[in-house]
Amino acid sequence: MMFLSRQLTWSVIISLCTLIISPGLQAQDSLYNNLPREWSLQDCFDYAMKANIQLNSLRLSRLSSEQDLLLSKAARQPNLNATFSQNLNGGKSINALGTGGATAVDYQIYSSGNYGASSNVTLFQGGYLNYDIKQKNLSYQVAGLNIAQQVNDLTVLITQAYLNILLARENIVYLKDVVATSESQVKQAQDQYNVGSIALVALVQLQAQLANDRYLLTTGQTQYRQYKLTLKQILQLPSSYDFNIVEPDTLITNTHLKALQEVQDSAMAIRPEIKSGELGIEIAELDLAKAKTGYLPTLTAGASVGASASGGNKSYTYFKQLDNNFYQQIGLTLSVPIFTRRVVRTNVEKAKINIDQSKLVLQDTKTTLNQTIEQAYINVLNAQAQYDAAVEQLKYAEEGYRIGGEQLKIGATNLVNFLQQKNLYIQALQSYIQAKYNTALNMRIYDFYMGIPVKL
Repeated sequence: MMFLSRQLTWSVIISLCTLIISPGLQAQDSLYNNLPREWSLQDCFDYAMKANIQLNSLRLSRLSSEQDLLLSKAARQPNLNATFSQNLNGGKSINALGTGGATAVDYQIYSSGNYGASSNVTLFQGGYLNYDIKQKNLSYQVAGLNIAQQVNDLTVLITQAYLNILLARENIVYLKDVVATSESQVKQAQDQYNVGSIALVALVQLQAQLANDRYLLTTGQTQYRQYKLTLKQILQLPSSYDFNIVEPDTLITNTHLKALQEVQDSAMAIRPEIKSGELGIEIAELDLAKAKTGYLPTLTAGASVGASASGGNKSYTYFKQLDNNFYQQIGLTLSVPIFTRRVVRTNVEKAKINIDQSKLVLQDTKTTLNQTIEQAYINVLNAQAQYDAAVEQLKYAEEGYRIGGEQLKIGATNLVNFLQQKNLYIQALQSYIQAKYNTALNMRIYDFYMGIPVKL
C-alpha cells in the first residue's frame, strides 16, 4: 500500500509538471514554426535586422538618447512646483475665568496648513542650454550611426557564413561523385581479382583510395555542419532549430573591379563609422562651448504664491486667514561666478583635450578603413587570379583523370599513375570550388564598401 501511494503521488506530480511545462513548449514550438525552413541570403539579412540582440540593444540606446534630447529641450521651459502641508497641533493655553484673576489651563488641538506654488525659468546661462540641445541631437545621430555600423558588420558576417555553406555543399556533391566512382572501380577490381586478372595489391590500392575518398567526404560533411552552426549562431537561432539555405541559380564571380581610390573616396563619404567620428569632434567642441559658459553669469526669473492658516487663531475663520495670509512674489536672480577654485578652467582644458582625442579617433578610423579597403582590393585581385588558375588547372586535371580511367580499363596504364591523376583531380576540384566562392565573397565585400547591397 505504501508503494502504491508513492506511485500515485509521483504520477500526480508528473502530470502537474506536464501541464505547467506544456504551454511553454507549445509557445516555443509555435515560435520555431514561424521560422522558414529554407533561408535565402535576404531572409538571413531580414531576420538579423529584426531579431539580433546586439542590434536591438543599440536601438534601445538610441531611444535613450532621444529621451536625453527631449530632456535638454525641456530645460528651456519654466518649471512649476506646488507645495501643500497640513499639520495637527496640540498645546496648553491659559484662559482667564473672571475679574477675580482666576485662570484655567486648557489643552487645545487644532490644525494648520501652508499652501504654495513656485516657478523658475532660466533666462540666460551663457548659451549652455542651446549648446546642450545641439550636443544631445548629435549624440542621437551617433546612436543611429552605431546601428548602421552594426548592420554593416552583420551583413559581412552573414554573407561570409552563407557562402561558406554553399562552398561546403558543392564540395560534398563533387566528393560524393568521386566516392561513387571509386566504389565502382573497387567493384570492378574485385571482379577482376576474383577471376585472377589483377593482383591483390592493385585491389588493395583501390580500396585504400576509396577509404581516403570517403574520409574526404566525411570531412566535407563535418565542415558543412560547422558552417551551418556558424550561421545559426550569427542569426542567434535556437540550437534545436534545423534549416537549409537556398542555393542561387548562378554565382557571379567575374565582375568589373572598381578602382581602389574610387572605393576609398566613396567609403569616406558614406560609411557610418566615419560620420560617427566626425560627429564625435562636433560633440567634443560643444563640450568646450558648454564648459566656457561657466565663466558667464546666470540669470533666472522666479515667481511664487502661497497662503497659510491656523485653526488655533480664533479671531478669523480658516478661509479668512487664507485670504489675509495670501502672498505673491516675482523676481530675478543673477548669479555671477567670481572664484570657482579652478573648476571652470579645468573643465575647459579637459574639453580641449577631448577635442584633440576625438580628432585622433577620426584619423585612426579613416586610416583603418583605408587599409581595410586596400586589403579587400588585394584580396579580390588575388582571388580572381587564383580562380582563373583554378579553372585552367581543373580543366586539365579533369581531362587527365578521364584519360587515366580509360587507359586503366584497357590496361594502357598502371594503377599508380591512375591514382596520381585522380588525386590531382580531387585537389584541383577542391581548389576550384574554394577559389570560386572566395572570389564571390571578396568581390561582394569590396563592393559593399561603396554602398552596393550584397546580392548573390
